[in-house]
Amino acid sequence: MSTTQETVAASQITACSAGAMAQPTTWETSTGLARTPARPVKVIHPPAFSISTISTGLRTLVQYSDLLYTLSLFRLSVRYKQSALGWTWAALQPLALMGIYTIIFTRVATIKTGGVPYPVFVFSALLPWIFFSSSISTAVNGLVLHPNLLTKMYFPREIIPLSYMAASLSDFCIASTILGGLMVYYKVSLTWHLLYAIPIVVILAGFAAAIALFFSAVQVRFRDVGLAMPFLLQVWMFTVPVVYSLQSVPQRFRGLYLLDPVAGLIESFRLVVIRGTAPDLRTLALSGAVTLMSLPLAYAFFKSSEATMADLI
Repeated sequence: MSTTQETVAASQITACSAGAMAQPTTWETSTGLARTPARPVKVIHPPAFSISTISTGLRTLVQYSDLLYTLSLFRLSVRYKQSALGWTWAALQPLALMGIYTIIFTRVATIKTGGVPYPVFVFSALLPWIFFSSSISTAVNGLVLHPNLLTKMYFPREIIPLSYMAASLSDFCIASTILGGLMVYYKVSLTWHLLYAIPIVVILAGFAAAIALFFSAVQVRFRDVGLAMPFLLQVWMFTVPVVYSLQSVPQRFRGLYLLDPVAGLIESFRLVVIRGTAPDLRTLALSGAVTLMSLPLAYAFFKSSEATMADLI
């Protein structure tokens, strides 16, 4: 009887030993947990300015689109946090500027508006300009305000300035409702040409992205950019038809004047919104062409600078 029991026990030990040899005991087998797949390794190559940099960067940006969405919502949630007026500030800024310019350019000086009430005239141009200027002013400083994100993890760095632009676009949409109220009050009719405002804003956003990406990359190395940007934008505002119309510019200078895509886009936005006419397609095409040339170049420069941002920040 004892011999039989010893034989069974020996056979069991032999089977267990064979099983152990077939499948060695590891942390995964002892705990019953499977090994998680390894994280993808991102190799940051030396700076390179090329077309392949653009295509690779765009593919990576698409993969991180959820992060862009999350950061954009975060910008919106903290933009007016602990503010008594909250989202009202998005409308107060253009309204305050409209009031100041209306007093100056109707009481002190006279601006030709073609019969359109000056408050509507100037507000329709302030909307795209404030969207453009606020996008640039906030996006340029975005990278230097978040050094921990840049030094502790990898993600496409352009997500930070683009998230600031998304917040500025929301302010633009809120202030657009105020423009609609002004048009109703001053009995300015709407036409189907208002649909042209969509491609105009898209082109303006593309040019703003080009400026923001270029100067945000430069800002990482030279902080003078962030200090000079408010002054540059203030000067830039008076070089585009915001407080005055394009007709105030002498005819012989308009071709050179419209080389600035912001000037053509703001004037086109005003035409389709308050005048109810189609924009000048040649001016719109010129602004679009400048944007299509500048945006890939600015993005390529930004991506080529991305490799050294964590070291310089």
